[in-house]
Amino acid sequence: AEGREEDLEERLRKIYAAQGIDVPGHVIEQGVAALKEGRFIYTPPADGLRKRLALLYVSRGVWGKWALGAVGAALVAGAAYYFTAVAPTADLPRRLEAAHAEVLETAAVDDARAAASQFLNAGRAALQRDDAATAQGALDALVDLRSRLEQEYTLRVVNRPGEQSGVWRIPDVNASARNYYVIVEPLDAHSGVVTVPVLNEETGKVERVKQWGVRVDETTFDAVASDKKDDGIIQRDRFGEKKRGRLNPDYQMPTSGGAITRW
Repeated sequence: AEGREEDLEERLRKIYAAQGIDVPGHVIEQGVAALKEGRFIYTPPADGLRKRLALLYVSRGVWGKWALGAVGAALVAGAAYYFTAVAPTADLPRRLEAAHAEVLETAAVDDARAAASQFLNAGRAALQRDDAATAQGALDALVDLRSRLEQEYTLRVVNRPGEQSGVWRIPDVNASARNYYVIVEPLDAHSGVVTVPVLNEETGKVERVKQWGVRVDETTFDAVASDKKDDGIIQRDRFGEKKRGRLNPDYQMPTSGGAITRW
C-alpha cells in the first residue's frame, strides 16, 4: 500500500509538471489521502421523491413541449367554450331586452308590437327555467322580426319573357274549384330583388323566397292575364308596397293575402 501511494504521488507530480503547474508535496499527499477516503468516488443518491422530481426536471426538454402543447390546447378549448357558450348565454337577458326595444322602435303597427311582446315573454320564461335554447330561439325570432320590419320594397308582378306571371291550382278538397295566384317579386329602391319570409298556405311553412304567388280572385287573375296577352308586357304590374315598420305590404290589387312558394 505504501509503495502504491509513493507511485501515485510520483505520477501526480509528473502530470502537474507536464502541465507547467508547480504543486507542493504536501498538497499531493493530501490529495492521495482524500482518494483513500473515497472523497472522489461518486455515490448515486438513493431512490426517493426528491430524486424522481430532480430527474423529471432535468428531462423537461423532452416532455416539456408536449406538456406546454397540452396546456395550450386546453386553454384554447376553454376560451372557445367560454366565448361560444358561456358568454352568449350569460348575456342572453340583456340581448333579449335590447332586441325587443329595437323592434318597438321600428314597429309602426300593433301586430308587430304584439308579436315582439310575445317573443319577449317567451324568452323571459325560458330564462327563469334555465332553458337557454328556447331563450335563444326567442331572441332569434325578435332579430328576424326587426329585419322584417326594416325591409322596404315594391311588390311587382313578374313581367319577363319566359317566366310565368300567374298560376292556378285545383284544391284537394274541391276538384271543381280553382285557386288563382299572381306571381310577384319584391324590389328595393335600386330595383334589386330582396329575400322575404313568406308563409306557404299549402304547406303551412314559412320560406325565405324572392318570388311567390299571391292569391287573387278570378277577375284580377284574368285582368293580369289579358294585360300580358295584349303586347307581352303587363302595364299595370305594381301589386303593392311594403313600408318600413310594417309586417305586410299594402296591396294595390284585391287579394286574400294567401300565398304559395312553389308552382
